[in-house]
Amino acid sequence: MEEVVVANFINGEFVPASSYVPSFDPSTGKVWAKIPDSGAEEVDKAVTAAKTAFKTWSVKSAEERSKVLMKIAEKLEARMAEFVELESRDQGKPLWLSKAVDIPRAVHNFRVFASSVLHDTNRSSVMNAANAVNYTVRDPVGVAGLISPWNLPLYLLSFKIAPAIAAGNTVVAKPSEMTSVSAWKLCEVFNEAGVPPGVINLVFGVGPKAGEAIVVHPDVPLISFTGGTVTAKRLKTSAAPFSKKLSLELGGKNPAVIFADADMEKCIATTIRSSFLNQGEICLCTSRIYVEKPAYEDFLKKFVEETKKLKVGNPREDSSFMGALISKEHLEKVKGYVKVGVEEGATIACGEGKESLDLPAEYKDGYYMRPTVFTDLKDDSRLMKEEIFGPVTCVVPFDTEEEVIVKANDVQYGLAATVWTQDVSRLHRVSRKIQAGTVWANCWLVRDLNMPFGGMKDSGTGREGCVDSMDFYTEQKTICLKL
Repeated sequence: MEEVVVANFINGEFVPASSYVPSFDPSTGKVWAKIPDSGAEEVDKAVTAAKTAFKTWSVKSAEERSKVLMKIAEKLEARMAEFVELESRDQGKPLWLSKAVDIPRAVHNFRVFASSVLHDTNRSSVMNAANAVNYTVRDPVGVAGLISPWNLPLYLLSFKIAPAIAAGNTVVAKPSEMTSVSAWKLCEVFNEAGVPPGVINLVFGVGPKAGEAIVVHPDVPLISFTGGTVTAKRLKTSAAPFSKKLSLELGGKNPAVIFADADMEKCIATTIRSSFLNQGEICLCTSRIYVEKPAYEDFLKKFVEETKKLKVGNPREDSSFMGALISKEHLEKVKGYVKVGVEEGATIACGEGKESLDLPAEYKDGYYMRPTVFTDLKDDSRLMKEEIFGPVTCVVPFDTEEEVIVKANDVQYGLAATVWTQDVSRLHRVSRKIQAGTVWANCWLVRDLNMPFGGMKDSGTGREGCVDSMDFYTEQKTICLKL
C-alpha cells in the first residue's frame, strides 16, 4: 500500500503540514503513514476557525444539528469497508473486530446523539409563596478540546465529537498520533455530510505539542480526554489556571469476581474475551480474575486450555483472534511486566515465554505476543496493582465474599468489574460494594448509551452518555420569573 500522508483539517479544508512524524503498521512494524507534527500555531488556527463557526452553529436548532449528525452516520456507514480496513491497519486489531465493533459503534454514536438531543428536557418549579416560576435552559459552552486514544480510535473519537456538536459546540480534536488515519478520512465524511466549515477541526500530532496547545489555549473552555492516568495528571495541572471543564476517562485494573455457582461455560468464554479482546488494549479489559476456591482448579484448567487455542497473527485473517499490539515500545512494556511477574515468583500458566509464535515472513517484525495467564501471585504484586494494557491476566483463588470485595477494591483504579454468580441477592450485594463506575453481572461490554459511563478513583472524573455528556457539553442556566 502506498504511504499515506495525513493533513490537518481546519475550517473545512485539508491543510498540509510543514513537518511530520511516522506512523507504523503494527502488523508489519513498517511505516505506512506520515502524521502532521502540529503545535501551537496549527491549534490556534483551528481554534480561531471553531470560534467563528460557533457563532452560527450554536444558534441552530436541535433539529438542524440532528440532521447533520444523521448525515454523518449515513455517509460513514456507506464507506464501512474502507474504514474497517484503515482502522485495522492503523491500530493492529483484527479486521473482523473492526468490522464487528469499531466502525459500527462510531456510526451508532452519531445516530444516538442525533436522536438524544431531540429529547432533552429542562427542569422547572413553581414557587407559590413567592409567586414565581423557575426553569432551566442549556447553552453550549464554546470550543470543545477533544483528545482521544489509540486503542479504539474512531469509536472513542466519535463518542466525543457527536455529543459536543449535538449540544451546539464546535470542536478542535487531536486523535492519537499512532492512529490518525481513520480520523483524517472521517473529515471527508464531515464535508460530504454538510458539516459547516469550522464546526469540526482536527489537528494531528503528539501530546506534548498539539495536545498541550489545546489544553492551555485560553479560548478552549472545555477539555474531554481519554487516555492514561499519568498523562491526565499533567493535563489537569496545565488546565488548572484556566478553570476549564474537564472530563477524564482514564485507566483501569478491572477485576472479575467468579463464584463457584457461576455458569462456567458462559463465564469462561466471556472472560477470554474480556481479557484478550483487541490484544487486551481496552481500558475495560479484565486483568485480575478472582475465582472462589471450590471452582478454582477447574476454572483455571479450562481457561488456560481455551486461551491456548486463540490464534495470534495477521489481522487481515478472520481466524486471528488477536492482531498486533500498537507499537514496539508498548510491546516491550507489556513483555516487561511478564518478566516482572517471573521475578516476583509468579507462574506463567500459558503465553509469553512458554509458547513461540510462528508468523509469516511479512509479519516477523510486527508487534505480536501470545495471550498470557499468570497464577501464584501475591496481593501486592505489580501485576495485580498496575495497569498493563495488554494480553496479560492474573488468576487467583479466594475464600469468602468479604475477602474478595476487599481484594477487588485494593487498587488505585475503579473503572469496571464483572461479577459471576447465579445468586441474585449476592450479585446485587457484591456489585454495590465494588468500587467501579460500571459493574457487569454475568456479562461484559454490554453498553447502553443512556447509562452513565466513567470511573472513580484514578480511573477518571465525570461521566459520558446521552444524559451525562449533555451535562458536560452544556452550561445550565436557571431563569427565575416573578409573576
